[in-house]
Amino acid sequence: MKTRTLGAAGPEVSALGFGCMGLDFGYAHKVTKAEGVDLIRQAADLGVTFFDTAEVYGPFTNEEMVGAALAPVRDQVVIATKFGFDIQDGKQAGLNSRPEHIKAVAEASLKRLGTDVIDIFYQHRVDPNVPIEDVAGAVKDLIAEGKVRHFGLSEPGAETVRRAHAVQPVAVLQNEYSLWTRGPETNGILEACEELGIGLVPYSPLGKGFLTGAMSKDTRLDEGDFRAGLPRFQAEAMAKNQALVDLIRRIAGAHDATPAQVALAWLLAQKPWIVPIPGTTKRHRLQENLAAADLELTAEDVAELGRAADEIGVEGERYPPHLMAIVGR
Repeated sequence: MKTRTLGAAGPEVSALGFGCMGLDFGYAHKVTKAEGVDLIRQAADLGVTFFDTAEVYGPFTNEEMVGAALAPVRDQVVIATKFGFDIQDGKQAGLNSRPEHIKAVAEASLKRLGTDVIDIFYQHRVDPNVPIEDVAGAVKDLIAEGKVRHFGLSEPGAETVRRAHAVQPVAVLQNEYSLWTRGPETNGILEACEELGIGLVPYSPLGKGFLTGAMSKDTRLDEGDFRAGLPRFQAEAMAKNQALVDLIRRIAGAHDATPAQVALAWLLAQKPWIVPIPGTTKRHRLQENLAAADLELTAEDVAELGRAADEIGVEGERYPPHLMAIVGR
């Protein structure tokens, strides 16, 4: 597995990480802890050294799964987790990035992960009620105490990144970025990363599964699948967005590759400090995704994909209106 360094001061990790959320959170199909542990260990055996989780996934069970899986190789991998939500009765109960809460979450995450240090600690979503300088200060304290190695932010605005960075250097950003979510190119995030030496970790790099070509307007999502409530996954939107998948499939055919591999290779080609974190519950999809690290798209392919995706456009917002306020655009 090829490696990349997440920005100027971030860790060196495998070129593709593993997003662990979907193992037991967000989708209708959830694996058992034993199955999840096995798949995470398979990823590590295949060269993945970067694993992403969060306290809210489950809640809590995802961190426990990741910790159990990676215990035998803990000194060989980078684990990222996140803070930023209140969790009451097993459910999200609003944002909370008060410094005392951040520190309490860190202690609890360390125990669930079975480790003495969190490699990357992200604010999961910006909390408008807590100055970002206070958030950065709390993580700075945790770094000074040796409990956290790197500070990260997820879905911040570019100005928020700069304000946080002035207090505690931000090593990594995690924003949604893919061929159908191009926000980081237009909202100043890529520029901020370049300017400040910050790595970027695109989540949902396969468009929550749509860019793999395995879905269509006739796909019926099971109860419990969060995508069922997303505008882009309504039948009419998926029918219109099929044109983007058809484009990716055409490029894939020319490289004897799959649409998923092309979508991931396109992201890898954008910047050398970008590390996508696709997730899956299936070993053959894991192997397919990881092979994208060795797929070399031509400059013409990369340009055509970007240009054509712009021309095709994407039908539907990323999230419904009530969630757009906290996920950013």
